[in-house]
Amino acid sequence: MTAVDARPATSTGTRPGTGTGLRFPTGFRWGTATSAYQIEGAATENGRTPSIWDTFSRMPGKVHNGDTGDIAADHLHRMPDDVQLMKELGVTDYRFSVSWSRVQPTGRGPAVERGLDFYRRLVDELLANGIRPVATLYHWDLPQELEDAGGWPERDTAQRFADYADLVARALGDRVPTWTTLNEPWCGAFLGYGNGLHAPGRTSNLAALRAAHHFNLAHGGAARVLRDRLPSTAEISLTLNLHALRPLTDTAADLDAVRRIDAVANRIFMDPVFHGRLPQDLVEDTAGVTDWSFVRDGDLEVTSTPIDSLGINYYSPSVVSAGSSASPAPWAGAEEHVAFTPAAGPRTAMDWPVDANGLYELLTRLRDELPHLPLMVTENGAAYEDYADPAGEVHDPERVEYLDAHLTAVHRAIQDGVDVRGYFLWSLLDNFEWSYGYSKRFGIVHVDFASQRRTVKDSARWYAEVIARGGLARD
Repeated sequence: MTAVDARPATSTGTRPGTGTGLRFPTGFRWGTATSAYQIEGAATENGRTPSIWDTFSRMPGKVHNGDTGDIAADHLHRMPDDVQLMKELGVTDYRFSVSWSRVQPTGRGPAVERGLDFYRRLVDELLANGIRPVATLYHWDLPQELEDAGGWPERDTAQRFADYADLVARALGDRVPTWTTLNEPWCGAFLGYGNGLHAPGRTSNLAALRAAHHFNLAHGGAARVLRDRLPSTAEISLTLNLHALRPLTDTAADLDAVRRIDAVANRIFMDPVFHGRLPQDLVEDTAGVTDWSFVRDGDLEVTSTPIDSLGINYYSPSVVSAGSSASPAPWAGAEEHVAFTPAAGPRTAMDWPVDANGLYELLTRLRDELPHLPLMVTENGAAYEDYADPAGEVHDPERVEYLDAHLTAVHRAIQDGVDVRGYFLWSLLDNFEWSYGYSKRFGIVHVDFASQRRTVKDSARWYAEVIARGGLARD
C-alpha cells in the first residue's frame, strides 16, 4: 500500500496558497465516495450473482474495450488497505454502496450472510479508524434476475427493493448512521431504459418513465422501512443528479425548452419526493408516450415519505435551447424541439465542461425550494488523463483546480445561507467508469489495474491539506 505523502504539492503549482482562507463550518463532513460495482471486483465470490452491469458489460460494443467490473479495483480483497488510505487522508466520512446481488443474489428471499459479512467488516474497519460510514443501498446494480422479470419498469421491483433495504438495515443498522436509498435514479431510468447507454441497455421512452416512477416508489418504500428499522438518530437520504440548466438565450422558446427538460430531468423526482405530486407540465409533455396510469392511488403518499437530507451529485451544467438535438437524448419524448449546446470553457477528459457556478446555482435553488432540508454534495470530481511519471508520482493539477473551484462554490453557497453539511469527493480510487470501462480516471488515488498498486495523486495530498485546515487556503 502507498501511504499518503504529507508533502505539499508545491512542485506542480497545485497548492492554492496559505493564509486565513475560506473556512467551512465546524463539523463539516469531508468525505469521499465510491460504488460497489465500480471498485469491489470479486464478481462471482461468496454467492454473488450477475447484476445488470455484469450482463451489460459483456454485450458487444456496450463498454469501452469490452471491460467489465469482474476485478475492478479489487476492493473486496484490499478493503483494509483502502480504509487506511482514507484515514491517512483525514476524511471524516466514506460513502460506499452495497451490491444488491452480493447480499440478495436473486433479488428475493433471505440474505446471503457471506455477502453481508463483507459490509460488516467494512463498517467495522471504518469505525475503528474514526471514519463515519454512509451506506447507499442502490448504485445501479440491479440483480439480473429482477431485470429478467421486467426490471424497474415493473412495479414489483420497488417492493423487492424495500425487502432488500430491510435485510441490509438489520445487518448494519446499529453501526451506520447515514443511509441513502438510491443514487441518481435519473441515470437508472433514462440512460438504462431510455437511450440504452447504461445497463440494462433498453431503449423505450415508456419504460424510462415507468422506471422513474418505480424508482420514486422504491425510495419511499425503503425510507419507510429504514425509519421503522433504524435507531431514531439515523439519517435517511436520497441522492439525485439534478441538472443545472441554462437557456442559450432569454427568448421564450429557449426558456420553454429549459422548462421541458427541467420537468423530465429534475422535477420528475423532486415533485413526487418532496411535494407528493407529479409535475403537470411533465404529464402534458409526455402525453404522446403515456397517460401515467401506472401511478396508482396512494403512490405519491409513499414517494413523499419524509427524509432527513438530500444528496446532490454535480459535475457540469447543460445549456438548452429550442431546436433539434444532434444526438439521441434520453428525455422520453419531452425533448421534442429541444437542443443541447456545449458550454464554453475548459473540459475534462469526459469532454464535460468545467463550470463551478452550476453547483452554486443548484444549491441556491434548493435553498429556495426546500429551505428546511439539509443538503450534502455527495459526488463531485473530474476525470483527467492521469499517469504515473518515471518517478512513480501522479501529478494532476487540473483536478486540483477543478476541486478548488467547486469547493469555493460550496463555500459561497454556505455564506449565502444554504445548509450544506458535507462534501464527498468523487472518487477515492480510479475505477470501472461504466460504459467508459477503465479509460477514464476520476480517483484521487491512482490504480494500476494490472498490479492493483495504489499511488496517491497530488490531488489527494491537496485534499488532505484542505481537510486538516478545515477549508481552502488563500493568499
